[in-house]
Amino acid sequence: MSNSATQLIHHPYRPPAEFEAVQPGVFKGSTVFFPNMAAVRERQWLDKSGYTYGLHGTPTSYTLEERLATLEGGLQCVLAPSGLAALALVPLALLKAGDEMLLPANSYEPNRTFAADGLAQFGVAHQCYEAMDVADLAARITPRMRLVWLEAPGSVTMEFPDVLAMVRLCRERGVVCALDTTWSAGQAFAPFNLDGQGLGVDIAAPALTKYQSGGGDVLMGALITRDEALHRRLKLAHMRLGLGVGMNDVEAVLRALPTLPLRYRAQGESGLALARWCAQQPPFVQVLHPALPGAPGHVHWQQLCGGTAAGLFSVIIDARYSSAQVDAFCEALQFFRLGYSWGGPVSLVMPYEARALRGENWPPHLQRGHVVRFAVGLEDAADLQADLQQAMARTLL
Repeated sequence: MSNSATQLIHHPYRPPAEFEAVQPGVFKGSTVFFPNMAAVRERQWLDKSGYTYGLHGTPTSYTLEERLATLEGGLQCVLAPSGLAALALVPLALLKAGDEMLLPANSYEPNRTFAADGLAQFGVAHQCYEAMDVADLAARITPRMRLVWLEAPGSVTMEFPDVLAMVRLCRERGVVCALDTTWSAGQAFAPFNLDGQGLGVDIAAPALTKYQSGGGDVLMGALITRDEALHRRLKLAHMRLGLGVGMNDVEAVLRALPTLPLRYRAQGESGLALARWCAQQPPFVQVLHPALPGAPGHVHWQQLCGGTAAGLFSVIIDARYSSAQVDAFCEALQFFRLGYSWGGPVSLVMPYEARALRGENWPPHLQRGHVVRFAVGLEDAADLQADLQQAMARTLL
């Protein structure tokens, strides 16, 4: 090779393979080289026995998928470019025109919007069931119902349903059951072994954007299963839609996973301490944290989680205050920053319009008022409490 450009591209040096360190290597690329045509014809990507194209995985993404499957107690995993992409992939892979899907009334709002505005145009219908009512769920499972979504707890109102009863019901009716496990993050409960005797969901769907990445700088989701046939359907739809994730983002999640239990516990302890303090403050007529006695679904949380909880809670501010006052309260906070998502190092706050959360069907177990959600980060809990106190004194007292 006389040309320097060719020499740089086709350089013969290969580093030795025996390198091992704390963090896995980052392998990224679209094109994957094959040594011969036999390899082209024989390599398989569905079972991770080989590499064919970057979109189907590299050693880096395979490693994260296997670790996430272990974290949630599953056997297989596919990665998606966001939590919402993972949620949307499930019905796209499993449902066809004429099928129906059930969502809890307190579910993640973009998932409901996708069902109403996206799936409907393909002839897939959806209904919403009362999240805390097993009987209402049972009444809505018809022969056309093919998929039931669960959330534990609801993403803003934080109600914790009777997950065990709902999963048993789906098993009895032969309906695929998918659970958004973002709140649990593989720490609070085991979605594939909820009762310690093997009762589990069919699909666990954590948003890795939150606790698994931990830095507030990654968008990613995952779908985890234990059934090979179900996993294959998800994987094939994943391929046909061309879904992929960046390996630098995968690296960030891999780097954060070892500290996940420590961060989850620290943020959970601070969140519960602040929720208990908020429960004593007159402007807050209800504090929504499943670990608080009397909170909607507290008994179900205790049964399933045994005392473990994420650093997330909501408050309902007395309706006598105006929306402008609630906005001013949120803006007066200094350590709680206005922003969506959670699970990162910085505490967040966001007010929500009650009608957008539940429409006109506001349940009796929730007080009337303004809903504000707090996501507790890694700041000192005493500093966060002082921040809440000063903002409340300036705007709500």
